[in-house]
Amino acid sequence: MTDIVAELLNLLEIEQLEVDLFRGIGSGGETTMRIFGGQVIAQALAAAYKTVDGRLCHSLHAYFIRPGDPSIPVIYSVDRARDGGSFTTRRVIAIQHGKQILNMSASFHVEEEGLHHQHEMPKVPEPETLESRAKWREDNIDRVPEKHRHEFLRKRPIEIREVAPLDWFDPKVVDDRNHLWFRMPGARDANPQMQHCLMAYASDMNLLGSGLRPHGQTWFTGQVMTASLDHAMWFHAPVNFADWHLYTMDSPFTGGARGFNRGTIYTHDGELVASVAQEGLIRPIKKKPK
Repeated sequence: MTDIVAELLNLLEIEQLEVDLFRGIGSGGETTMRIFGGQVIAQALAAAYKTVDGRLCHSLHAYFIRPGDPSIPVIYSVDRARDGGSFTTRRVIAIQHGKQILNMSASFHVEEEGLHHQHEMPKVPEPETLESRAKWREDNIDRVPEKHRHEFLRKRPIEIREVAPLDWFDPKVVDDRNHLWFRMPGARDANPQMQHCLMAYASDMNLLGSGLRPHGQTWFTGQVMTASLDHAMWFHAPVNFADWHLYTMDSPFTGGARGFNRGTIYTHDGELVASVAQEGLIRPIKKKPK
């Protein structure tokens, strides 16, 4: 196991402090200025899983309330809302500096048989034919200020290959539909609960960016302020995040300084394993008058 894989797995192995009270590491995720939203969701789900036996999460709904501070740990308080015959419900509050930074509800379901159908996976190029994001970063390092180059090139445990990537530094107006392949080979031996946490972590990657594509913007242009406001996720089938999955996203609406984004996640063989929805802040930055 590589160091970067061990670091992410350790990030999601939260510490129990008391009954229904847990502590997670704040630093070490995708971002350094504030805690990556997917990290807080994944840790909150890990905390909920610590209080549930024999059932897997089928849905979660979270609100981001304040930016997370990566310099200190995050405390997670779990409320055992209900333990029913088929469903278990948990409410998780993430706390830093004595204030909520996220609250999340999650529901867990016993395994049952039932009717089944799904939409087909879009036809896109195979991941092996696409350039990795890591390679793109290497090729574009000269466009990054020297003080940020170490972070820009930092190795990451989740491999990403985009089907139609934007040029982060000079984006053009394109369709909101957005596809990428992602996987984490180091997740091969993770248990089903950790597989869910890892996919929840990764589900916050690129999703908000779908709402920027029709406007020819990215986080690097300095023309918009962005932040995730809420995040919902539904798990439909078992996950093995060590294998390639297709994350297909779109943004049906952007307006009022908010963008609404959706995502569906398929296995390489075309099985729909998860769906995602998120609204994010997309606020144009107004230049101050001289």
